[in-house]
Amino acid sequence: MGFGLGHLRLSPCAFWAMTPRELAAAARALGGAPPAGAALDRSGLAALMARFPDAPSRG
Repeated sequence: MGFGLGHLRLSPCAFWAMTPRELAAAARALGGAPPAGAALDRSGLAALMARFPDAPSRG
């Protein structure tokens, strides 16, 4: 987000409409690479889903 909104100065609407491939191409066009990060594995995804559920819990 920081790269798209800050460095590329995209509007939030334009940023969220981009695909990851388009964002990577924009980064390469500027001579940079998209920010690298650790890949999210199944346990990391499960932890995020538990912490931030799509629907409120009934419990």
